Amino acid sequence: MKRTPITLADGRELIYFDENDDAVRETVDRRELPPPPAASQLRYDPLTDEWVAVAAHRQTRTFLPPANECPLDPSTDAFQTEIPGDYDVVVFENRFPSFSARTVDSPGDSITDLVPIKPGFGRCEVVCFTSDHNTAFTALPPSRVRLVVDAWADRTAELSGTPGIEQVFCFENRGVEIGVTLHHPHGQIYAYPFLPPKTVAMQAAARKHFDATGRNLYADVLAAEIKAGDRVVASNEFWTAYVPAAARWPFEVHLAPHRQVADIPALTSDERDAFALIYLEILKRFDGLFDGPMPYISAWHQAPVNAGRELGYLHLQLFSIRRAPGKLKYLAGSESAMGVFINDVTPEQAAGMLRDVRL
Repeated sequence: MKRTPITLADGRELIYFDENDDAVRETVDRRELPPPPAASQLRYDPLTDEWVAVAAHRQTRTFLPPANECPLDPSTDAFQTEIPGDYDVVVFENRFPSFSARTVDSPGDSITDLVPIKPGFGRCEVVCFTSDHNTAFTALPPSRVRLVVDAWADRTAELSGTPGIEQVFCFENRGVEIGVTLHHPHGQIYAYPFLPPKTVAMQAAARKHFDATGRNLYADVLAAEIKAGDRVVASNEFWTAYVPAAARWPFEVHLAPHRQVADIPALTSDERDAFALIYLEILKRFDGLFDGPMPYISAWHQAPVNAGRELGYLHLQLFSIRRAPGKLKYLAGSESAMGVFINDVTPEQAAGMLRDVRL
């Protein structure tokens, strides 16, 4: 892998990741851009003990542009984009970030006595998986997926070393049903200045299990799923993909390494290669369920940067809101207001359907 960082016209960082060491990336961003926006504002919700980011500048972000005006395509003489030239994989600072190092002082330190505020420090990055606008992650060759994994590892390691960052989250949203605003194959990386609510809950459960048994909770869950077998969708020497017994989404798969590691940088070269193969298989099984592109969210759960790393167990959560042809799972009253999920498809049925897809 060759890594080439450059600076965009407005001062944001962009990094080229290339499969070949002889790749040359000398193009210059010729646009005239305004300075990037200041960071969002974080507001504390005392009723749930959670932080909420308020980022009003994101209302102006690019929304479903025509294909010839995609900001993630390589720049041409006719249209200058976020990426000055051709590329294999590229990562750059989001132009409309939810979290940023460009913090400004707030006019006060609270909204009310119970709602403190602070700058939305952090970082948001865009990861473009390929320069080909008209493809998808599913169609990438294993070598390109391996390069994406190496880019995730690079960014996770660097962002984890940034003072004030508590967790690094790599993810991909696919499909307008999910809320995608750009069709070009891409994902994102968020570097949070706090632990997200999902991680807080998982850490609490893992701590409770460890205190009672002396064992890692996710390792025990993975071992139990492998032993049961009826929800396992695919496996290889290094990874197992399974539908969780208490899956919240109609089609949800966890993809976990057999060896407990905290984060993506800790994966070996063999584990990264093996991930590329099994992940592509699972994505193709998702698309094969209803004979068309499946909207999905692909989310890496990595250990926190600081406290509780020994409780973490790296795994990828892939899920779709599509429950049947032409039907979506909407987060209505119970899910959105109370956080109580009601799944329309049994995990055993979902696993069987995914296994039955002909590749």
